[in-house]
Amino acid sequence: MALTFKLNKACFAIRAIKPFMPARVLKMVYYSYFHSVMSYGVIFWGSSHFSTNIFRIQKRIIRIITSRSKRDSCHQLYKQFQILTLPGQYILSLLLLVIKYRELFPLNSNIHDRNTRYNHNLHPPTTNLKLVQKGVLYSGIKIFNPLPTNIKSFSKDPEHFKNKLKNFLLEHTLYSLNEYYQVTSK
Repeated sequence: MALTFKLNKACFAIRAIKPFMPARVLKMVYYSYFHSVMSYGVIFWGSSHFSTNIFRIQKRIIRIITSRSKRDSCHQLYKQFQILTLPGQYILSLLLLVIKYRELFPLNSNIHDRNTRYNHNLHPPTTNLKLVQKGVLYSGIKIFNPLPTNIKSFSKDPEHFKNKLKNFLLEHTLYSLNEYYQVTSK
């Protein structure tokens, strides 16, 4: 709950300075005062039910910056300002962790010798424990595997991978993990 308190304070601060600042300055204030707090530890809580409250606060701030009403959609606003949604930030942070610690994740080709189309996917551990399945490493594998191959191919080059993935997430403006799975299954 301390996180929502801090983010609501950031929302109030942006609302207070809005009449005196142009949108580009408000965007800088957003990144320094809101985004830095929101993205801290997002890989641990980004898929929890708690994240919906944080996402609502993020949408409220985007609407304040752009002088939109409560009922206006934020899809185009995220694209216009090149800001990742909370689910997009969660996916980006989680996949950057997977790339950084790639040696912890064996490929399917390391497990068996058969040449399949999923050979270059990461091999998820076999487990029935919900605690493990909701964990960071398992979620990272689950989110990495359906990535388009043109992004996966840069997994050995973290900087290019980050740029490609961020562009993909900005282009699609995801509001949930289910949307991510729908977009990547096409």
